[in-house]
Amino acid sequence: MTRSLINGTWKACATPVGVDLENPATGEVLGPALGASPAEVEDALAAAGALGAWDAPPSSRADILDTVAAAVGAAAPEIVALESRATGVPIRQTTPLGMILAGAFALAAGRLRAGLLTSTATRDDGREVLVERLPWGPAACLVPWNAPAPMAAHKVASALAAGCPAILKPSEYAPYGTERLAEAIDTALRAAGAPPALFQLLHGGAEVGAAIVSDQRIRAVSFTGGLGGGRAVAAACAYDIKPVQLELGGNNALIALPDADEDAVARAAADLLTTLNGQWCRALGRLIVPAGREVAVTEAVLRRVESLRAGDPADEATDYGPLIHSGHRAAVVKARDDLGGTLYEAALTGPGNTLAPSLVVGADPARTTDEIFGPVAAVHGYTTVDEAVALANGTRYGLEGYVFGADEQAALAVARRVRAGEVKVNGSSIMSLHLFTPRPAWGISGYSEEGTAETLLFFTNPRVVGVENGFALHSRS
Repeated sequence: MTRSLINGTWKACATPVGVDLENPATGEVLGPALGASPAEVEDALAAAGALGAWDAPPSSRADILDTVAAAVGAAAPEIVALESRATGVPIRQTTPLGMILAGAFALAAGRLRAGLLTSTATRDDGREVLVERLPWGPAACLVPWNAPAPMAAHKVASALAAGCPAILKPSEYAPYGTERLAEAIDTALRAAGAPPALFQLLHGGAEVGAAIVSDQRIRAVSFTGGLGGGRAVAAACAYDIKPVQLELGGNNALIALPDADEDAVARAAADLLTTLNGQWCRALGRLIVPAGREVAVTEAVLRRVESLRAGDPADEATDYGPLIHSGHRAAVVKARDDLGGTLYEAALTGPGNTLAPSLVVGADPARTTDEIFGPVAAVHGYTTVDEAVALANGTRYGLEGYVFGADEQAALAVARRVRAGEVKVNGSSIMSLHLFTPRPAWGISGYSEEGTAETLLFFTNPRVVGVENGFALHSRS
């Protein structure tokens, strides 16, 4: 059973959203996904609109966010287990991601104490001008199903730090971990005496998301998800002229330079194919290798993949798990088969909705430009570095890039030619290059950069105040 949190009251969800949930590990249908009713959505929006903003000073907000961080940290083991069960991602992957849960609130508190929201500038006459970053107002935080709770923690922590009442909506395919996160947030906020409308949770499908995003009382929207949903969100926000933050996925290239170590390339490509079971925005989309080495590198990658253990995601020994839903598995298979070329599939089997990771060699690059969001990538050969860069940039996405080469400086020079928000040299971690650098996106991968400071700033708008003691040039009095 799922429950929404509306103005301080937990309410059981009873409205079907048109999706049957599954156990990824068995394929068993668990029953219909349920969400909030239209009346409950209106109640939540009305409460957030009436509150308007959290008027506690930044120092008080920081103290309360630290309290939330402690409560969320205590609940983290339950949250990551629920995430693994709902998404099929092995518990050994959801557990390290769990450090984001409490960390997001602690980092937001730290940014407030560092004075992120206030600055001054000095005029030529010596007077100071104050710049305050103030909350936009009620904010919507919409997260996808592949790692919902960590993304929810990041968005909600940033919104609350900014002083924005937050309405959180997780994907209908994976509601449980985010609901447990919401319980921990709610408990801590109640204990601190925060207004009940400061944080709310609404379950549901696209209809609930559309109702939240398009409502005039919502003044800022942060959305992570697919391209179609992102376009709908952007259109709704454009109508009301409200800021929108979009992270919409990628078709990410790994360029193996001629001097790259083949084992390192194979390890990175295998990691990128199988992290979150291939269901993540920074996964491998195109593996770009020197011409003539396509099959050799492909076989090396698959040998790496085949050394992994597929199985029950709840088992600590499992490296690779099933896809979230049979419908998504079917969509990934169709997208894979539509690429053409020669399919190389890992000899890896597992329970339920498991799909063996695969590479496709010899496909027309024009057919490999879209994100598949599964454990599938195309392999392309190149004869010059210019051609390799053109292949990497030959997609409208621009989220992540990877470059491997023994000559680090030469690899960095190539990385600076890749059109993506972040480009890593000789690495494939799920984490960002630096905790305090932005996480931007290019092209249809998104709009408005994310980051430890950047997402917090997104939920604010500056107000500049100062004494001018000056007049318009045309005045004669």
